[in-house]
Formats: sequence, structure tokens, C-alpha cells
Amino acid sequence: ANLGVAFATVHCGENPDMLRAAVDGSGGKVGVLGVTVLTSVSKDHLRSAGYREEFCDDLSSLVVRRAADARAAGCAGVVCSGQEAGRIKEAVGSDFLTVTPGIRPAWEGIGKDDQQRVTTPEQAIRNGSDYLVVGRPIRDAQDPKAAARQVVAEIRAAREGLTGRS
Repeated sequence: ANLGVAFATVHCGENPDMLRAAVDGSGGKVGVLGVTVLTSVSKDHLRSAGYREEFCDDLSSLVVRRAADARAAGCAGVVCSGQEAGRIKEAVGSDFLTVTPGIRPAWEGIGKDDQQRVTTPEQAIRNGSDYLVVGRPIRDAQDPKAAARQVVAEIRAAREGLTGRS
């Protein structure tokens, strides 16, 4: 909390008391974000880990449940796939932050790596994501500056599309 960071992440899966302890430890200086289910995790991964079939059949229900636990513990928001951001906003409130990794720009294509639940910047924003985490598409680009500019252009277009609607 004394380092001046805006957010810190903790995993939601183990224990709601852990989430509350992290929020208490933040001293109100850091927004604690609960990591719901990593974007690299698939339904098959959950099944092999022994999760109940209801969560394997509808992974989003597990994500929303963990988001509700994070909200109840006082977290500022969660880290979730852009596929799930809208359901989280509907379930726990539009003021609850959704931070979305697994962003794959439209020009890059989806399905090239280990990420299972990915979205384009536009999809994530339209689904309600508040912050996007864009790593590999920029890091691995031949021209990272140009890639970052393209991502920003996609984000800008998506935001303009939202404000242009009635």
C-alpha cells in the first residue's frame, strides 16, 4: 500500500477471508482485484481439476460467483475474461471494476497461443471491461510501437461506438 500502486491482485478461489484480509491490508490505498479464473483455463481444465459439472458446463457461472465473493469482501473489482465482464456487471453492479487480460487485437487473430478465453479490444469494451491488459500482441510484434498504436485505435473506435449509441 505504501508503494503508490493503484491495484494489486489476489486469487478469488480459495477463501473469502483471504480476500477480506487483502482489502484490510490495502489500507484503502490500493484497489484490490480478485483474479476469478485465469484466461488460460478452459472447461476441460476445470473438469480435470475436479470442479463440479455445473462450473465445467458454464465456466462463466464460476467467474460470476467468484466476482460476487470479491465484491462482498470489499474488493474494487476483478480480473476476468472480456467474455465474462458483462455478466459480472449485471450480477454485482456496473461500478465494480473488470480488468481484462487475454486481449487479442482483431488484426492479430485469435487462437495462436495458450489463452482459452480471449477477446478483441472492441469485444471487451462492448462487454463492459474497464481496463484492458495487452501484453503479447505488443511485446511480440515486429514493431511494438505500431502494434500499441493499433490497439489504441481499436480501443478508441470501440469507445466511440459506445458513446455514439442512443
